[in-house]
Amino acid sequence: MKFTDIIESLALGAFVGCFIGLLVAVLISLQAGPQNITFSGTDIVNLFLGCIVAGWGFSLTGLIYEKEDLALPFQIIFQMGIGMTVLFLVAIYLKWMPVDLGIGPIVIWIAIACVFAAIFWFGFYIYYYLLARNLNKKIVNGK
Repeated sequence: MKFTDIIESLALGAFVGCFIGLLVAVLISLQAGPQNITFSGTDIVNLFLGCIVAGWGFSLTGLIYEKEDLALPFQIIFQMGIGMTVLFLVAIYLKWMPVDLGIGPIVIWIAIACVFAAIFWFGFYIYYYLLARNLNKKIVNGK
């Protein structure tokens, strides 16, 4: 693993984390009615920094996929376990997760977070699968 791999992973994690955070904020605004939502400057800064840290939690642990001697299910459990732990700690610290409203909203929040994580994991999996397939075709064809 090279230093450039870590920098690339940090940059990708920050980008994807901010993208997902902003997507969720827009979806919440649309659901509640944009005229009914107000975000303070502190909310925006917390969203930005919290999403970067959560994105790093998923992206840095994604470097586990470079260890080819580990089974894919273990790699997935490792990445998602640590990534979700970081996300939940950030969510509790920044009060994104409604811990004071009982177990129901927490379970819904966790389910939604898991769905988002699975969708993005599957998207990256397909992207890298197709990239590897195209590289293999080029190697076999000699082009």
